Formats: sequence, structure tokens, C-alpha cells
Amino acid sequence: MNFPENVSKLCGRKRFSFGCHPKLTCFTECCRELELALTPFDVLCLCKELQMSSAEFIERFVVVEQEGRKGFPEVFLGMIDDGRASCPFISKSGCRVYKSRPGACRAYPVGRGVSLDTDGSVREIFVLVHEEHCQGFAEPDYHNVSEWFENQGLTEYNAVNDEVLSLLHRELVRQGPGRTQEEKDAFLLALYRLDEFRKMVSSSDFYDKCIPDQEERRSVLADDLNLLRFGIRWLQEILFTEKV
Repeated sequence: MNFPENVSKLCGRKRFSFGCHPKLTCFTECCRELELALTPFDVLCLCKELQMSSAEFIERFVVVEQEGRKGFPEVFLGMIDDGRASCPFISKSGCRVYKSRPGACRAYPVGRGVSLDTDGSVREIFVLVHEEHCQGFAEPDYHNVSEWFENQGLTEYNAVNDEVLSLLHRELVRQGPGRTQEEKDAFLLALYRLDEFRKMVSSSDFYDKCIPDQEERRSVLADDLNLLRFGIRWLQEILFTEKV
């Protein structure tokens, strides 16, 4: 596999030097002039951090591209129109939502590519991205990928994101025709508009058919992450049953 000059593959337990802190003159430069895709778990965490409904968050901070990967919509963080496409959550002192920052921000400067094997297992590839402005590589802090991801709190992010991957990589989703508007709307509803999805799941017509077990229903409705995971299963097992 060929990579751009500023990207190198990370193999095994290969270590790299990197650190980031406010004393670096490039501090927050990586938060500008970027295109940042948001996963469903990113949006869930940011909504909690900002104490917003998913509808309000999407209205204020999100750009939706209807024709994204696999024919499904893609969700991007809307950048500030300041001539530098800056993140709306960046300040002079750093990230205002640092505890709940998106997975891509946590992983930087490491990139993680994933695919599914035929048996459903996740195959990973890791790369190190060297951006010209970044001085963090001169810092005397050494990590391997496993250590870096654990330190950045990525275990849960990657686990949930991989569940969505299992939806996008289904065989007929990958090879089939474009998605209908109904399917696109259902995709956004179940994965990104959790408050609206909860209302639908709460209706007797829905849960009598899809979640007949009362204990499971209570668990799904009581917790956003459980609801998101149910939404992934719903899209897999219900919405696309006839197409897969």
C-alpha cells in the first residue's frame, strides 16, 4: 500500500515520539483547516458534554453530506468561517470539549484504518501522520499504538465505531445500489438523532414488534449508549433485512 510522503505505517509495537501541550508554538494548529467526520459515538459524547439534545447539536454544529460512503450520509463538524476553518470548540487555551473530544482528535497523530474479514473480525492498519506545522514529534515522550490509544481513552470509541463498521461493510450494502431517502433518514435517526429515535422506540407500536422483552426495553431507553447500540442492530436486522 502506498502512502503520502508525510504518512508512515506503524507496525506491531513500533514506538514513536510525540507530545502536545500549550507551550508548543503550534498548539491548536491541528484544530484548524481540517475536515472532521463525526461518528455516532462522537456526537453522543459531545451532546452529553454540551448538555444539548442531538437535534440542537446537529442544528448548531453539524454539516450532513447526504451522499457519503456506501451511499449513507456522512456527518461532519461544521467549522468556523474565520478564514482558517477553525474548530468551533477551540480557544486560545485549547479544546473546550477536551474530555469529550472526537475519536479522530484523540488518535492524532495516529490514523487507524479498519476493514472486516469474511468471518466478521476487524482488521486494523495504523499510520503516523507527520504534518509540517507540528512540533510534537520533537517531544521526548515515546509510545506505541496500544499505549497511545489507551492513554487517549480510545478503547470505547473504537469498540462502538467498529459496531457501526459492521453495518457499513455488509456485502450488499457495499455492492448494492444507492440508498433510498427513507434509508438515509433512518440511518441518521438511529445513529445521530438519538433523542428523536428514543421517542420512536418508546412508542408501543415499535417496541411491541422490535423489543418485546420489557427488561431489554427499559435498558435500551435508559441509556444513550444502549440506545445507540440498539439503533445499530435495528439498522442491521430490521431496516435492511430484505436487502442483505
